[in-house]
Amino acid sequence: MGQNIILSGQEITGTENLDNLDTEKLNSSISDKINSDKINSDKKQNNWNKKNLNKRRWFWTAGICSLTAAVIAAGTLVLRKDIKINPFFAEGYEVHGVDVSHYQGAIDWEVLSQQNLDFAIIKATEGSTHVDERFLDNWQAAEQTHLALGAYHFFSFDSEGDRQAASYIDTVGSLNGKLAPVIDVEYYGNKKSNPPDRTDVVENLSAMLNALEQHYEIKPIIYTTYTVYNDYIKGEFEDYPLWVRSIYCPPTVLFGNKWSFWQYMDTAMLEGYTGDQKYIDVNVFRGTKQELEELMIQKDRVLASS
Repeated sequence: MGQNIILSGQEITGTENLDNLDTEKLNSSISDKINSDKINSDKKQNNWNKKNLNKRRWFWTAGICSLTAAVIAAGTLVLRKDIKINPFFAEGYEVHGVDVSHYQGAIDWEVLSQQNLDFAIIKATEGSTHVDERFLDNWQAAEQTHLALGAYHFFSFDSEGDRQAASYIDTVGSLNGKLAPVIDVEYYGNKKSNPPDRTDVVENLSAMLNALEQHYEIKPIIYTTYTVYNDYIKGEFEDYPLWVRSIYCPPTVLFGNKWSFWQYMDTAMLEGYTGDQKYIDVNVFRGTKQELEELMIQKDRVLASS
């Protein structure tokens, strides 16, 4: 049975009329149909690609924003000390210790020393005249424990270095069997906003270091913060053992490998002290107990002053 075919506006009835069909129009019609289908297909593909690209962009943006928010939130908690990451890293070190001053009040050294501690560094002097009110009590009581002991001096930017050294030597006396003397160099009062002249600081700190080294025949240890290290210590006192304060992150982040002691937390709470300050500073030594002994003045060493 014959069928009517309509192509490009022409109606063909039965196969006998195919010869009368305009082949050019037929080819054109087929070509137009193919091109139209292809254009529609391309449009659909482009629309699909755009939608997927927008989805990917949205997911990436959302992911980056979430990650950024998490980092900021975590950083805020770290700065507020609600999250403490340093104890985790500090556990990897063999030698642990504390540093104390009159702020810890009366200390029961027998109790304190039994809390996984190997050394204690006790404040002795400050500037050219001040002596910590609890130094002698702490020094004598701590000597009855197993702890390796050291005495530190709080450096004044306003006093001559040799006078500060003399005050330390007069107060502490012999360090036989003890750690090398420690000089704490950090900003205080308004010094951070009004920093002292670098030349003056280097001159006075050099004078104190030289005087202590000549007297005790061992290089003193320098305690410092990241800011003061960059302002005064770096490039000037590189050959001295460095004790660094880094309470928010491991010291390698700020100081690389240029450190021997690390004060990793100033909000630790231990048993054995009764001061108004409920916290105590905790530290680690970057080395073994045997290597710590290399920073101690041997009992058979003759002091330069004798």
